[in-house]
Amino acid sequence: MAFFRRSSILLLLILICAAFAHAQSGDVVVVLPFENTSGKAEFNWVGESFADSLSDLLAIPGTFRVISNEQRKIQQQRLRVPLSTIPSLATSLKLARELHASWLIAGQYTILPAAGDSVATINVRSMIISVNEGRFWTQNGEKIPPLELTDALGNLQTMQGQLAHKILYYHDGNALGFSQNELITRATKVPARAFEAYVKGLQTADLSSKENYYTNALREYAKVDPEGTYSDAALELGHLFADQKRYPEAIDAFERVISANQKCHERAQADKKPANCGDQSYAEASFYIGMIFWQQGNYETALATMRPLADDLKLTTVYNALGAIAVQASRAEKKNEAKAAGMLTDGIDFLKKASDSAPEDNQVRFNYATALFLSGNMQDAATQLRATIAASPRDGEAYYLLAKTLEALKDPLAATIDNQARLNLTANNRYAELEKEWGKSKTVSSIRLRVQQPERKDFVSVIISRNPENVTSAPAKDRTQELLDAAKASFKAGDDDAALESLRKIVSSDPMAAEAYILLGKISLKRGDKDQAISQFKTAIFWDNKLVEAHVNLGKIYVDKGDCLQAKNYAASAAEVDPENVDVQALQRLAERCSK
Repeated sequence: MAFFRRSSILLLLILICAAFAHAQSGDVVVVLPFENTSGKAEFNWVGESFADSLSDLLAIPGTFRVISNEQRKIQQQRLRVPLSTIPSLATSLKLARELHASWLIAGQYTILPAAGDSVATINVRSMIISVNEGRFWTQNGEKIPPLELTDALGNLQTMQGQLAHKILYYHDGNALGFSQNELITRATKVPARAFEAYVKGLQTADLSSKENYYTNALREYAKVDPEGTYSDAALELGHLFADQKRYPEAIDAFERVISANQKCHERAQADKKPANCGDQSYAEASFYIGMIFWQQGNYETALATMRPLADDLKLTTVYNALGAIAVQASRAEKKNEAKAAGMLTDGIDFLKKASDSAPEDNQVRFNYATALFLSGNMQDAATQLRATIAASPRDGEAYYLLAKTLEALKDPLAATIDNQARLNLTANNRYAELEKEWGKSKTVSSIRLRVQQPERKDFVSVIISRNPENVTSAPAKDRTQELLDAAKASFKAGDDDAALESLRKIVSSDPMAAEAYILLGKISLKRGDKDQAISQFKTAIFWDNKLVEAHVNLGKIYVDKGDCLQAKNYAASAAEVDPENVDVQALQRLAERCSK
C-alpha cells in the first residue's frame, strides 16, 4: 500500500503556486467544444478534443486563469445545457458569465475526408469573444479576426498547440515566455491515437464502445511509453467498471492513476521542478477505490487508501467516509480490544471534523452521534441525536439510539422517545430486531453508519472549488441578491405572485440560496399549506443552519399542529442560534404551554 501515500507538502506547494498565479492576472478564460460543420458525425469527437486540449494548454501561470474542461461540463449540466450539443452563442455567453469568465474561446471546423492519395484535412476557425461586452475581443481598438488554421487531420494536436500559442500571443504579445514549439510539445505529450480514442470514449453513450475506446487509449499510450500510464483514460475506465460493479477491474484501473501520480511527483522532486501530475485525478481515484474497499468490507485497506486525502482536501465527504469506515473497522475487530478502541477514536476524530465543517449535514450528524454512543459519551451523543431528529422527524434509528442514550443518562424522557422509535420502526419488524439484539448483547451492530457515495460530478466539483486557481470572484452586483431583494419587496407589497416568480428564478440557478426558501415558506403559510411550508423552512435550515427565522417558523407550525415534541426541538435549536432573540423567547414560551 506504499504507493497510496504521497507528500502533502508537494500538493501544498502546487496550491500556493496556483494561488500566486491567480493573483497575477484577472482574465478568466473558458473554452467550449468547437462546432463540426462538416456534416459528418464521425468527426464530432474533434470538437470536444479542442475544448479538452486548449483548456489544458492555455493554463499557464502568469497569463490568465482557465476554467478546466471538467469544470465547464459541470456548470453546463447545472444549467441543463446538453453536453451532446453545441450551445448557441447566447447560451455560451450565459454559461461563461455563470463561470465568471472574461474570455470565451469558441470555434468551428470542417474536415475533408481522405480521398485517393490525399489525407484527411481539417480547417479550423476560432474566435475570441469578450464575455462582458458580448462581442469579439479587440486589441488597440480593433477586432481580432478569427484565427484560422488548415492542416492534415493527423496533425490535430500540433494545430491545437499552434492555436493555443496564437491566443496567448494576442494576450501577452512579445512578453509571452513560451515559444510555439514548446506549446506544440505540450500538446503532443499524449500519442495522437491514444488521445483520439480517449476523446471518442468521452463522447459515446454506448458502454461497450466506451470500454473499447478507453482500453485502446491505454494500449496506444503504452506503445509509445511502456513505463507510463494514460491517467485520464484509466480514470474513466475505473468509473466505468465501478458503475458496472466490476470491482476488481475498477480497482486495477484506479490503482494505475494513483501509481502514475506518485511516480510523477517522484520525478518532479528528483528533477527539482514544479509538479504537474494531475492531483485532481489522484484524489478522485483514491476516494472511489476507497469506497469500493469499504463496500467490500476491506476496512483497513479503505482507510489506508483514503487517509492521505483527509488533510490534503479537507472535504466533509472524505472526513465522513473515513469516520464511518474507521467506526465500522472498530466494530469488526473482535480479537484486539486496544486496536478496536484506537479505530473508534480515529472514527470519532474524523467525524468531528466532518461535523465541524458541515454542522447542518444530517448524515454526518447521525454518524457522529452513533460513534459517540458506541464510545459511551452519552451526553454528547444525545445532543447530536436530538439535532438529527429535529432535521429528520421520522428517523426511527435516531429515535432508538436516543432512547438508549437517555436510558443510560436516567432521563425520564427515554420512554417517550422509545415510543417514537416504535412508531417509526414498524417496517420489517425493525424495532423488534433491534430490541432482540440489545437484550442479548447491549449492542446495535445492525444500525449501520451512513455513507452515501456522491455523484462523480458533485465530488469533482468540490475538489475543483478547493483549488485556489479555480476560485472566481463574484460579479459586482450579485444576481441572486437582486432577485431576492425584488422578491422581498413584492412580498411586502402583498404581490405574492411576483415574489414567487423571482424566487423560482433563484432556486433554479442557485439552489443553495437559503433565504429564498424562507420566503417561499412564508408564502405557503399565507396560503394555508403548512406541509409545504415545513418542507421549505427545513430546506432553508439545511443550507444555512444559522437562519433563526426558519427555526422559529417551524416551531410555531408544530405548536399549531399540536406536535409539542417537535415544537420544543425547534425552540431549542432556535435558542442555540440566537438565545436573546425576542421571537425565539416567544417560541420557547409557546412550546412550554403546548405540553401543558
